[in-house]
Amino acid sequence: MTKKIFPIVGMHCASCKALIEDVVSELDGVQEVKVNYATEKMTVEYDETILSIEDLKHAVASAGSYQLVDTEEGKTVLASPPEAKKMMEHLSSEHDHGVPLDEKMRHDLYENLKKTVTLIGLGTIPFVGIMFWMLFGQGLSWTDPMKFFGMIKLENSGIEISFFYLLQLMIATPILFVGGSDIFRSALSALKIKATNMDTLIALGTSVAWLYSTIVTLYPHAFAGIDGGSEVYYEAAVFIIFFIMLGRLLEMRSKGQAADAIKSLLKLQAKEATVIRDKKEITIPIEQVLVGDIIIVKPGQKLPVDGMVTEGTSSVDESMVTGESIPVEKKEGDTVIGATINGSGSFRYKATKVGSDTLLAQIIQMVEEAQGTEAPIQKLADKVASVFVPTVISIAALAWVFWYLIAPQFGLIVGAEAFQIATYIAITVLIIACPCALGLATPTAVMVGTGKAAQQGILVKDAEALEIAHKIDTIVFDKTGTLTKGKPEVQVLELSDKNITPLLYSIEKASHHPLAEAVVRHIEQTTPVKELSVKSFEDVSGKGVIALVDGKKVMVGTEKLMNEQKVVVDKTYLKQIDKLRDQAQTVSYVAVDGTIRGIVGIADTIKEDAKDAITKLQAMGIRTVMMTGDNKKTAEAVASELGIDEVIAEVLPGDKANKVKALQSEGRIVAMVGDGINDAPALAQAHVGIAMGTGTDVAISTGDIILVKGTLEKVIEAIDVSQKTLRIIKQNLFWAFGYNVVGIPIAAGILFLPFGILLSPIIASVAMAFSSISVVSNSLRLRYLVS
Repeated sequence: MTKKIFPIVGMHCASCKALIEDVVSELDGVQEVKVNYATEKMTVEYDETILSIEDLKHAVASAGSYQLVDTEEGKTVLASPPEAKKMMEHLSSEHDHGVPLDEKMRHDLYENLKKTVTLIGLGTIPFVGIMFWMLFGQGLSWTDPMKFFGMIKLENSGIEISFFYLLQLMIATPILFVGGSDIFRSALSALKIKATNMDTLIALGTSVAWLYSTIVTLYPHAFAGIDGGSEVYYEAAVFIIFFIMLGRLLEMRSKGQAADAIKSLLKLQAKEATVIRDKKEITIPIEQVLVGDIIIVKPGQKLPVDGMVTEGTSSVDESMVTGESIPVEKKEGDTVIGATINGSGSFRYKATKVGSDTLLAQIIQMVEEAQGTEAPIQKLADKVASVFVPTVISIAALAWVFWYLIAPQFGLIVGAEAFQIATYIAITVLIIACPCALGLATPTAVMVGTGKAAQQGILVKDAEALEIAHKIDTIVFDKTGTLTKGKPEVQVLELSDKNITPLLYSIEKASHHPLAEAVVRHIEQTTPVKELSVKSFEDVSGKGVIALVDGKKVMVGTEKLMNEQKVVVDKTYLKQIDKLRDQAQTVSYVAVDGTIRGIVGIADTIKEDAKDAITKLQAMGIRTVMMTGDNKKTAEAVASELGIDEVIAEVLPGDKANKVKALQSEGRIVAMVGDGINDAPALAQAHVGIAMGTGTDVAISTGDIILVKGTLEKVIEAIDVSQKTLRIIKQNLFWAFGYNVVGIPIAAGILFLPFGILLSPIIASVAMAFSSISVVSNSLRLRYLVS
């Protein structure tokens, strides 16, 4: 099975999402498919041995006027409408070379839609004039349009046709069926596969209004027995199409603004790089940079790719990637990130990651994937949207039956008015209903929230994590590398004689544990010794190491290791060990041939922002827990300094996930913050795993939220983003549900009997367009709420 994300061009309502999902999910080989209406992308998991991308493209096209963009090939299989092919053939050559194909297509769609809306708008001018004529010309004989325009008498039939109505028919017909052709084409495509969408409602409403008016125009006696049967609704059909298309134009623009975060990340990348090839400086496009190239960076330039400094020093502004505003000093051996900006210095560095492997490329991919996921809170809205259109059609039909057949029987309305009122109400119900607001409520907020978070160095990998994060009531911190700097240093080294030093150095040199590396660094800096032969090396997880060094059995580790190996701890060390642990130092014993020959006291410096972050989290009502493999006394000393609520000490790496599970069993919503390989299972077990970006790839891939810079202040910012995003989502859903719950009954005539109020189809079309725009606009507020 393979999982891919494809842009979909041509979606314009929440029903489109459901249609595409239904069609694609029926293909053999498709395991799961999710379409995000806001981002206009489809995530599909399928078997490549059964199904090809061409099959997916044709399936998407069969659902309607939609196009799946194959970003890998840089091309698209076109949907059936000739306009789609024409659009692709005339893709503007003015676009930047680096702009993705789907963006080019959306740009052209937007420009075409803008032209269509402009032409329709011009077509509505006569109807605006007619409305003013009818409104302000009452009582003046010369302003009666029927008399002013006169009648056309058909020979040998005795039928007289109003030229005024005929003129409206001639103007309205091209506006409806040419200007609104996309709507009718989409409705017909859905009908072919026995489905419905938002365009079905609009096509039904406007075509009923047009058809009824056309019959009245050409056959004036058809409804002569009905009071009001001579009325026409051309202006309703015209204005509905105009406002629907205008709403789509504004919505497309708003959705483009919601995707600005991704666009701004794409713009961060440098276009060119100055490299050394054949001992010469040459400038090449960034796509041609290879791993191992030596790149020259001058003051003020963007770094093209990731790498390691080989020569020179400077300060680099990494804020665009990490969210940290203070420039970082770089010297030989330091890593640098592509798309960051060099300060006043000049240096050279070796490219270590290029193309899709760079940090920026990974961030962009991660954000795109997150924006394509669906938050659990959206599930209810999706269920409603999936049955929305058939339900609305049923409501419109029932409303027509009630007002035409039932209401007159009970004397609620005069029978002669029934047909006109019933038709008017049915059209209004079809037009006012809008599943689009429901479809946009969650994904637009997720899109803006995750994009804004990424600009601050917070990568949210899926919408579910974003939703759960605001509920967190307990945060478990790994100690080393998370609360501390992760670079332990030897504070005390006491050995019974100098001959033990080479034994200790050699066994620790064979280990890759951070504490062992600290011992090696200390000895190399103070009393350099010769490395001895190490045999039968054994790493006892979480306890220490055992090996034969120069023929002697050497052990370095915890008191537990010594007890298991039956090594008696000399009482002369105990008082000093207690003192070191009180100072938050980790103590390791050094034993040679079964006898304790020394101790090592190691301390890891606490991060500058750790105490402040813990205090802020506690102020938010979140319980803080520190989990570490250190002994209880050392752990409690660190926890006391930081003010942490709870300590879980002496935890073996394999047990960290079980400890998180135990906290969850108490009913807590748990987040785990860590950065090491040992933390990966615990990160996966937690409701939300927060990985420090300074850690290993395993930890980063396991985390639900990644803090690029690895500062604890970002934990608070991540929770803040979650809280504000969820607040916006709830507001959006309240508006989307509320709009339909209130709007549809009003359109169905609930206010007509008590107050004589009937909602106009034109007003309904304005309200429908406004509902979607308001939801997207509310989501855009996150750009300013998240600081």
